[in-house]
Amino acid sequence: MTAMQKNERVIEHGTALLAEMKDLCSSLIYAALLTDDGFEVVRLSRTTTTDGGRFASMASSMQALGDAVARELQLGTSQYIIIASPTGYVVQLRVPDHPVVLSALFDDDETVGKALAITRSSASKMSSFLATVAE
Repeated sequence: MTAMQKNERVIEHGTALLAEMKDLCSSLIYAALLTDDGFEVVRLSRTTTTDGGRFASMASSMQALGDAVARELQLGTSQYIIIASPTGYVVQLRVPDHPVVLSALFDDDETVGKALAITRSSASKMSSFLATVAE
């Protein structure tokens, strides 16, 4: 299979998926699908201040750290990471069964529960799609 970040079908589907997230949640500021090794596959942004490549690198590192902590503490597999701040939330989780992470930034008008639910649903949809892409 072509590298995930260069696969046109994956990019097209990912773009549609992030647009769907935005339609469901107007508080979505930024969202990205990225590979475990830190390459951006696709992103959606309401801001020009976010460096996509830098964000993908940080988010993949964060995912690796979360996975390592869960493993070290014998908690099982890491399900998601939430970073909360006074101005919003980053919700991040692995796309089930694939080396892809979905990371999304929501402003403070959103509840953590809704942000997590939308991100989980989107990751599940991406997982179903990726299962159909020939390797």
